[in-house]
Amino acid sequence: MRWFRRSRRRGAGGGPGGDAPTKADVEAAMAHLRQFVSTRVGVEMYVEPRTSVTPTTIVLIATSGEWTRRRVSGPDAARDLARELGVPAYDVQQTGYPSRMREWTSKQRREGLA
Repeated sequence: MRWFRRSRRRGAGGGPGGDAPTKADVEAAMAHLRQFVSTRVGVEMYVEPRTSVTPTTIVLIATSGEWTRRRVSGPDAARDLARELGVPAYDVQQTGYPSRMREWTSKQRREGLA
């Protein structure tokens, strides 16, 4: 008898993060990212590595500290996306997150918006 069984079943994507995104999911994410970049100042991209639990993700952070996160298929896709969006890209494991991101998040929590 197993007491602590881990599910071996994964989403349709077969990897961390569950099901593979549909074409509509990808289009919606791209529209969101384009809108974020076009309506904020000084946006930078931070690439978060794939883990055993989550896929590779990117975080776009504006000068104000406002940020958004979306998953991508991998580091190469993140670099391509940064070129397409015209934003600089950084490896978060090398640079860390900018303090303005933490400050913005803290402010949102204090104001009850997050």
